[in-house]
Amino acid sequence: MGLLSASISLARYCVEGELSKPILKTLADALKKNAIMEIDNDIAEKTAGWTSFHTPYIPDFSGSSFSIGTYMVFSMRIDKKSLPSKVVNKHYTMEMAQTLAKSGRSFLTREERKMIKEMVTNKLLRQIPATPNIYDIVWDYEGRRLMFFSNLKSANEAFETLFSQSFHLKLYRLFPYTTAELSAGLSGAELDRLSQLTPTRFNV
Repeated sequence: MGLLSASISLARYCVEGELSKPILKTLADALKKNAIMEIDNDIAEKTAGWTSFHTPYIPDFSGSSFSIGTYMVFSMRIDKKSLPSKVVNKHYTMEMAQTLAKSGRSFLTREERKMIKEMVTNKLLRQIPATPNIYDIVWDYEGRRLMFFSNLKSANEAFETLFSQSFHLKLYRLFPYTTAELSAGLSGAELDRLSQLTPTRFNV
């Protein structure tokens, strides 16, 4: 589910810190530097990076295409390969049989079996395409607020890591406690009381 989906789920963040000026150039450079890398025809199993909102399969950040008014709109893409263990075992068994037949021996050493399994796994990883998952981002830079269109724990963790590495800014996940702490203008005494609050259980 993304920004233009009929139904959405999102996580809200507060962004602390400022980008170097000119802001659009700094942002574009960071997005390009950390853009998604293709792993088809590669042995890598997973990769994550930025991509374009309008063309997620062809990252393009030229001409400030990610800037819409005072908002920055782009996406994060996570590509992942899933290699079924049964497929690996099938090709591993076939490769071991061929190696034994060529060697004339009745067994393979532990190191040889390990090398064969690595070779088979790498060969299969090069052959299968990665499955892409796209998560949209709307960043109100002036308002220091950001929306990430997913509530998946793994996607949010990947986003927070990539964002920190790319922009060197701090993210604070907004939920009722942090929203009150950051936005309600509470006094020191009120913040102390807030920190002592505990969830109320409504079920017996």
